[in-house]
Amino acid sequence: MRRREFLTLLGGAAAAWPLAARAQQPAMPVVGFLHPASPEGNGDRIRAFRQGLKDTGFIEGENVVVEYRWADNQTDQLPALAADLVRRRVAVIAALSNAAAPAAKAATPTIPIVFLASDDPVRMGLVTSFARPDSNLTGVSFLAAELAAKRMELLRQLVPGVTRVAVLVDSTNPAATESTLRDVETAARAMMGLQIDAHNAATSREIDAVFAGFVRKTPDALFVASSPLFNDRRVQLALLAAVRKLPATYPWRDFAEAGGLMSYGASLRDAIRQTGVYAGRILKGAKPAELPVLRSSKLEFVINLQAARAIELEVPNALQLLADEVIE
Repeated sequence: MRRREFLTLLGGAAAAWPLAARAQQPAMPVVGFLHPASPEGNGDRIRAFRQGLKDTGFIEGENVVVEYRWADNQTDQLPALAADLVRRRVAVIAALSNAAAPAAKAATPTIPIVFLASDDPVRMGLVTSFARPDSNLTGVSFLAAELAAKRMELLRQLVPGVTRVAVLVDSTNPAATESTLRDVETAARAMMGLQIDAHNAATSREIDAVFAGFVRKTPDALFVASSPLFNDRRVQLALLAAVRKLPATYPWRDFAEAGGLMSYGASLRDAIRQTGVYAGRILKGAKPAELPVLRSSKLEFVINLQAARAIELEVPNALQLLADEVIE
C-alpha cells in the first residue's frame, strides 16, 4: 500500500472513531414537565425543579433532557399535553398542579408520575395512601386549603374590624374551589361574625370584573385562593387591591414579592424542588409505589410594608414579629 493511501485510510478511521463513540453513548433520559400556567412569571418554579434534579445528580442539558409543556392557563389543554409527553416516551412526568396530575394519570398507567397537589391526593383519587401510593404516581402535597384557617386568623389580626371577606377562587378548578370555600367558611364560623362572599374568575378580564363589582358591594378584605392562574396574575391582583385600598391575603410569597400585602402558606419553591428530587430518584431506578407522598412542611409568612402604606394600613408590631420576612 502506498504511503498516501495508508494516510488517507488512517485519517478516515480516526474521523469515524468519535462518531462510533457517540453512537455507543446511551441517550439522555427525558423528563416531562406539565404545568397549567405559562413559563412567564414561573422562572422560580423552573429553577426549583432543576435544583431538585441537580440534588440527585441530574443537570438539564448535560445528563437529562426536560420537555416542557405549558397550558397557558387553558386547563382543558392539559390532557392533550400529557398525551404528547406519553408519545414522546418520557421516563417520568412531573405534573405540577391539581389539574395537571389527573390529566397525566389518565394519559398513562405505566410511566411514573410525580405530582404537586394543593389538595389531599387520596381524596383526589391520585393515590391510595400517603405511605404506600401503590400506583405509578407519587409526589408532594402542601394542602393549601388546610391553611385557610390560619390565613383568616392572620387577616383578622391585621384588620381587627373585618366582617365581610371576599374570597377569590379559580372557576377552572371546581374541586380545589369547593375545598377552599369549605375550609374558609369553617374558619369564618369559628371566628364568628365573619361573612364570606365567593367570587369566581378564570381569566384576567374576569379578575378585573370581580374588582369592578367591589364598587357596589365593598368587602373589608380579600382572600385569594391558591391557583396557578392567580399566581400568573399576581401583579394584576396586587395593583387592583391597592387601587381599591383592600387588605388582601395570598397563598404564596410570590404575591407579597409582587406587591401583595400579606402571604401565608407552603414554600412552593421548596415543594417543587422536592418533586425534582423525586423525579431524579425515579430516573435512578426508584419505583413511585416505593416513594411515600411527601407533606411539604416548610411554611412562610411574608408581609409587605410598602403595600400596607399604599392602602394606609398600620401593621401591628406583634404581627411583624411573627413574619418570616418583612418587605420594607
